[in-house]
Amino acid sequence: MDHNDYKSPSFKKLLDSLQQQSWELELIISGFAIFGLFTAYEPLRIEMVNAENEEHIYRFVAYFILHIASSILLFNLLLHVILRGLWIGALGLRYVSGDIEFEKLRYSELFTNYLKKRIISFDRYIANLENYCSVLFAISFLLIFYVLAMTMVIISIVLVASFIIQGEWLPEQLGSILGSILIIFIIIGMFLTFIDFLTQGLLKRNKWVSKIYFPIYWVFSFLTLSFLYRPLVYNFLDHRFGKRLTLFLAPIYLVILIITSLEYRHSNYLEKDLNSSSIIANKENYKDMLIKDGDFPGEMVISSKVITKPYLNIFVPFSEHIEERIFIFNDSLKPKKDRRGLTSGINMTTNWSDEITSAQQKDSIRKIYLKTFNDIYSFEIDTLKMDGDFILTTGFNNKLGFETFLKISDLEEGKHTLKLKRKRKEKGEIVTLTESVVPFWKFND
Repeated sequence: MDHNDYKSPSFKKLLDSLQQQSWELELIISGFAIFGLFTAYEPLRIEMVNAENEEHIYRFVAYFILHIASSILLFNLLLHVILRGLWIGALGLRYVSGDIEFEKLRYSELFTNYLKKRIISFDRYIANLENYCSVLFAISFLLIFYVLAMTMVIISIVLVASFIIQGEWLPEQLGSILGSILIIFIIIGMFLTFIDFLTQGLLKRNKWVSKIYFPIYWVFSFLTLSFLYRPLVYNFLDHRFGKRLTLFLAPIYLVILIITSLEYRHSNYLEKDLNSSSIIANKENYKDMLIKDGDFPGEMVISSKVITKPYLNIFVPFSEHIEERIFIFNDSLKPKKDRRGLTSGINMTTNWSDEITSAQQKDSIRKIYLKTFNDIYSFEIDTLKMDGDFILTTGFNNKLGFETFLKISDLEEGKHTLKLKRKRKEKGEIVTLTESVVPFWKFND
């Protein structure tokens, strides 16, 4: 008989043996996982903030989910290692001291009876620790699947909106109707699945409700990839101890979220992250102060607070908002098909002449794009108006943006205020707004 046959006595004996020694595997996996998570935690946070600053919604969602999953897994595994350490210590103490002998403590009858009732025996304490460790280790990875399930649902909504409602492969009206129906189905299914999860299977108990819910459950079993971890879920649900631990951990995560969001305010009026103005200088606007990987540029960046050269270097980071503004001012630049968002770098085209023509057209369009940007944006130093001749660059920390240089040799020494001005269309009229304000000091060498 095959020893991997789950019905065979030999396979059951093997599982029982592995079950007794599983704590060794748990500690090994936890150790490697904790090391890897600590290594990846900060880079994931930086990439998440970077995507948020650059307004890359897809990257932000991906890194946000990874960051949340890493935080949950790191907390659970650290707690698991602590409890396993306590369990191993308890086993060692049991070998030396045996069970608890309350009579030798010579406490009063009140305390002796109370402690006997609460503790019962040292072996029971060890057994409870073993249960907590095993269940916590399993639930740590189950929670990651829950995060993955939530991600898959969100991605499904985005894909329906992108490829059916906004896609061009279906007639516009048909795409809107079909896409709306699918999104409503996904949202209702997500809500019912969440209710069923919170109530631990309430919608599966009633005969008639379960018939209505079953098609939704079947679809979402594939949508949330639950077929990968379904046996683990139902093994928890049919075990009282597992359900209690799951309900116990949920408020702990909420408390941790609240605690990590707390901050101490030192002033009623002053904060470290105030935007730059004529009286405030935020480091996000000065290139020489952006020295760490987690430092991200503001809407306008100059080289330093103190300028000793006859020119001022200015960098404006690119964002999707800038492209939308350019489209508003120049309709001819707006493509028939918006190629922003997720895309593949694989090119299946083999017609090189078409590729060369396309590249030349794009180069010509980029010049118009840049000219429109220069028409929209200008500068003002104190009250002196100045036009900047921007070019496209990736020189600043490998970030895409627009760069220019302003001649400031005629400026007097002392404090000055640089303002980035932007044109905006409002009700058919063009108005000029102040996009960003950065103070600096000019001194001659």
